Amino acid sequence: MTHERKNFIVRNESFICKNCGHKNLPLQGSCRNHCQKCLFSLHVDLDVPGDRENACGGLMKPVSLEQLSKKGYVIVHRCLECGMEMKNKTADDDDFEKVIELSAKRIKKV
Repeated sequence: MTHERKNFIVRNESFICKNCGHKNLPLQGSCRNHCQKCLFSLHVDLDVPGDRENACGGLMKPVSLEQLSKKGYVIVHRCLECGMEMKNKTADDDDFEKVIELSAKRIKKV
């Protein structure tokens, strides 16, 4: 019998954004999963956040913003390679202007 991991794997590393080239430093108090400047992410996780087992590797474009009662504002990302959508919490140091631009597209309260 194999054990499938359900909880996320903590990976709070600095990275260079593949979309805009911005150097993102680790996030204080949480894990950074998207660029703080352009809000793009990468499609790298498969089953749980942090597993880095997805072979797709496509750029994840921020397409909308949702407001969740327990998590606050959440960015909806869509993979430019395979079309899969994933949600990521905004970070305190995200570019506020980019978040506002995204919110103008659509905010859904969930």
